[in-house]
Amino acid sequence: MIFQQLNPQACLSYLIGSTDSNEVAIVDPVITYVDDYMKLLAKHNYKLTYVVDTHTHADHISGAPKLMDLTSCQYVMHQSAAPKCVTLRVKDSEEIKVGNLPVKILHTPGHTEDSITLVFPDRILTGDVLFLDEGGAGRDDLPGGDPGEHWHSLQKLLALPDHLIVYPCHEYRNRKPSSLAVQKKSNPFFGTHSKADYIAFLESLRLQPAEWMKAVLQVNSQCTRDPKAAYIPGGSPACEITGSFSRTVPSSGADKIGVIAPDDVNKMINAKEQVLLLDVRELPELHGELGHIKGIIHIPLGQLAERVSELNQYKAQKVITICKMGGRATKAADILSNHGFSNLLVMEGGMTGWNENGLPAQTKETVS
Repeated sequence: MIFQQLNPQACLSYLIGSTDSNEVAIVDPVITYVDDYMKLLAKHNYKLTYVVDTHTHADHISGAPKLMDLTSCQYVMHQSAAPKCVTLRVKDSEEIKVGNLPVKILHTPGHTEDSITLVFPDRILTGDVLFLDEGGAGRDDLPGGDPGEHWHSLQKLLALPDHLIVYPCHEYRNRKPSSLAVQKKSNPFFGTHSKADYIAFLESLRLQPAEWMKAVLQVNSQCTRDPKAAYIPGGSPACEITGSFSRTVPSSGADKIGVIAPDDVNKMINAKEQVLLLDVRELPELHGELGHIKGIIHIPLGQLAERVSELNQYKAQKVITICKMGGRATKAADILSNHGFSNLLVMEGGMTGWNENGLPAQTKETVS
């Protein structure tokens, strides 16, 4: 087997193929690296037979249409995929071959309606349906996403052989590929929770995709060949659901991010410590049953990566991120860490924990 991960970034692309024929496929190509892919193909005299997108991407522009133009390869996606330039539409359990290498297609919706997993004899390319370890899986709040469908897709993966090595479409924290057997123990999205629990957990996060992600989905659906067709901010683990069913804080800046109890936050406020309270929930939540803490700055999580410069004046002081239960606040802290914030805390249990401790909350005050 020929196998290589191609990109030096969180968006991962893979070259995979057969040594018998030098035929290869590139999976989830990124448009900004197409020239590098072409040089690699020429260097090794590889024949690009297929280019595959495991789903319609929302965080980068696909290089598949451009590679199809340059090589006359087939462009493979699920039969429900939106891009009109796809030349080979596959369905669940269908098999294709890259040279002599068999590839089974599993339809694994949830992150998107058109998500597929590629099953090889010794590994699986999972797209965004499954990430590594505490990274969990891809978000389900994009157009066409569905937590219930995602739960069913994870059950499909659970039924696969334990020896298969998991290679996802994204890795934001330098985790290393490992077997399904390992993932069944280390990935919280493979827990024993029921479908109802899984849906309730994801809906409690209310991640809300940023507007720029919707624009990227649109240009990928239009088969753009323009790498500047949509604005894409850097430094954000955009597709990952950060968080788990425990209250851990997985982060690329794990040494910079801690957890603080609601009572300790209240003590800091009463002591008039210099601290930024950043609430990343949606505006209606601030005026709902749980209310909000007096003096917060409010930026919804879906807007944070685009508006992070508004917080640059606070980089030198302590920042506490707040949401309903902790999941969105964890993701917000990770985004801030990637933008150079170094004194970060997540309020444990979010405003749910704050209210459970009987601490003062407001519902009507205007917030920043």
